[in-house]
Amino acid sequence: MLEVHRTHQAKILNHGQVEESLDRHGWSASKLWNVANYYSREVWDETGEIPDHGDLKDELKTHNKYKGLHSQSSQRVLEELAESFNSWYGSEDDRDNPPGYRKENYYDQQGRRVHEEHPRSTVTWKQKGIRHDSKNDRVRLSKGRNHKEYPRAREYILVEYETAPGVTVENLQQVRAVYDNSNGHWELHLVCKDEVETPDAPGTETAGIDLGICNFATVAYSTEEADLYPGNRLKQDGYYFPKEIAKCDDSGGEEATRLHAKWSERRTHFFHSLAKHIVQRCVEKQVGRINVGDLEGIREDEDGGSKNWGRHGNLDLHGWAFDRFTDLLEYKAKVEGIEVVEVSERDTSKTCCMCGRENESQRVERGLYVCEECDAAFNADVNGAENIRLDMNESNSESSASLDGDRSTGWLAQPGVYLYDLSSGFQPQDQVVDCKP
Repeated sequence: MLEVHRTHQAKILNHGQVEESLDRHGWSASKLWNVANYYSREVWDETGEIPDHGDLKDELKTHNKYKGLHSQSSQRVLEELAESFNSWYGSEDDRDNPPGYRKENYYDQQGRRVHEEHPRSTVTWKQKGIRHDSKNDRVRLSKGRNHKEYPRAREYILVEYETAPGVTVENLQQVRAVYDNSNGHWELHLVCKDEVETPDAPGTETAGIDLGICNFATVAYSTEEADLYPGNRLKQDGYYFPKEIAKCDDSGGEEATRLHAKWSERRTHFFHSLAKHIVQRCVEKQVGRINVGDLEGIREDEDGGSKNWGRHGNLDLHGWAFDRFTDLLEYKAKVEGIEVVEVSERDTSKTCCMCGRENESQRVERGLYVCEECDAAFNADVNGAENIRLDMNESNSESSASLDGDRSTGWLAQPGVYLYDLSSGFQPQDQVVDCKP
């Protein structure tokens, strides 16, 4: 059995009764974020180090703003802030800024700021703050100490919800109250734990996946077929959203926060759609194992320094969450009984998958690989994916046997291409792509 977590979106039926309480908790989450943000910046200025979420919890657990939410909800706010600081600190993109303060400015007709408010932040309740009535589709959410009312029956928020038809909410683990600025309403995201039976593998074939900058993923199948998944949509978002966020008057304001959230949602949707599509293709090809290139050290050269991929390449490389995608792929593959294994990428881009010759100069352009030994020319990313599929760095792999055979190079030079669409996911391109970038 495989343990999975599913998130169900739910409409709040008694919105008028709970709106005020949810508003207060959303504002409290923003205030706690700002207090923790200020403290983190002070520690950074004094010590040059960023406090982790454990340090934040120890420091702020007695703070009045911490008491505006249930203790586990407050802990989640601090965890999110620590994650944001760590992401910023590890960034190689000079355009990135540390997490901003959450506030929303209001202006008069002359453009003068008249006041500012805290936006309604997402509030997360974990198991200790939840009481679930599955029979009547109701959930009781514990209030923060500062918002509790008496008598005791009013010390919680009782929310009646409605999910999509056919959805059963069981084994509830988390509840997130999310404010939708477009319609001015709150909604619930219900995270449930479920167990599914892991089926037998669809077959015994092996696929190889090469992750990269120009093509986010290139998949080679043992049936002599390959697919390319360009990352154009991610690159477009990577240039569009930072520019729009920079136009905002306040990097921590509501509009900037909305843009950050939208950008994150689009990336997540891309990764989910890609992982799902690749797994479906592997099922069709009777694949029982997927080899994924291990990208450890991709940002470092042989001396341990920072590897230079060019100005745009460095930005793209940082922005694409390879680890995030690999985790999603592994999860979705397990549901289908497919094993995902990380294998070394060492020399996979330099070695010809047809004859085994290794020469760095054979990759003459980003998208073209020409082998002087066997006079073959094919797509460079497909060559890398095929070497990963063969796991050429393993002494007992099938690569040596495969390299000796008479294999067609047509599929290596003319892989299929799947383009991403926001509404319909990945769809095949009308024509195949040639070797040149």
